[in-house]
Amino acid sequence: MIKACKELKRKKNAVILAHYYAPAEAQKLADHVGDSFYLAKMARQSDADIIVFCGVSFMGESAKLLCPDKKVLMPDLGADCAMAHMASEEKISELRRQYDDLAVVCYINSTARLKALSDVCVTSSNAVKIVSALPNKNIFFIPDAHLGAYVKEQLAGKKNIILNDGYCPVHTKISKESVSELKQKHPEARVLAHPECKGEVLELSDFIGSTLDIIKFAKADTGKEYIVCTEVGVEYKLKIDSPDKSFFFPSPCPCCGDMKLNTPENIYKVLDLEINEVEVDGDLAKRAMLPLERMLELGK
Repeated sequence: MIKACKELKRKKNAVILAHYYAPAEAQKLADHVGDSFYLAKMARQSDADIIVFCGVSFMGESAKLLCPDKKVLMPDLGADCAMAHMASEEKISELRRQYDDLAVVCYINSTARLKALSDVCVTSSNAVKIVSALPNKNIFFIPDAHLGAYVKEQLAGKKNIILNDGYCPVHTKISKESVSELKQKHPEARVLAHPECKGEVLELSDFIGSTLDIIKFAKADTGKEYIVCTEVGVEYKLKIDSPDKSFFFPSPCPCCGDMKLNTPENIYKVLDLEINEVEVDGDLAKRAMLPLERMLELGK
């Protein structure tokens, strides 16, 4: 199936992008594997006619916003991100009335509708840098409360960061108890955590960073054992880069069922039939594009 996908991809001048949380088989056949920010850049730079995005719906939307002339296909239109919807227009409007200089900072893990209501997008790897660079004192960070809290801690005293009540269901289920249990079993292991995790998990961590940051840290570090507090799909890349190291994931396994819908069979089907195309309304696309553009500029 992987061979058939690659042949069909060449025939149709398509490019396959896969997030680190996609199944290993999807990562194997992808042209580019990375986090949301990297894949957004790869989509924009590609000269392919078709983009197959092995991720969840907000990622396909972002690719379509950045590449309006390309056909963007999702292996499964049901692959969604619950957190991407977890902010309200009413709350944003209320805070804009309350604070004259408010900047709405939107995690890229969000719908086009939420992006369109925001001033700038960020990723987990550049959130601190971009928020710090904004001239605004008051920041409403949407939709993820945990990433927002991490940014707030890093910029304590510099910005008034107002938190939303959104969260990633996968990262939020990682508990300090499960991490502590692994630390007892593997006392030499270093804890690597994504900032979407709860604060109590971050407090136990030796390193906090985006999925890509975690991968880079594990590869460069001299340690041999790691407790990884993020979605289990990243294990594929971790083992490729560091085959001599051991990686342990908290229980229950932090697995995103939506990401696992990106199977080679689904990839082949959408390439063959050119179905599951992502569409974003013209006016919405224009408004949602502005904070993405600003992110790409500030994130250089």
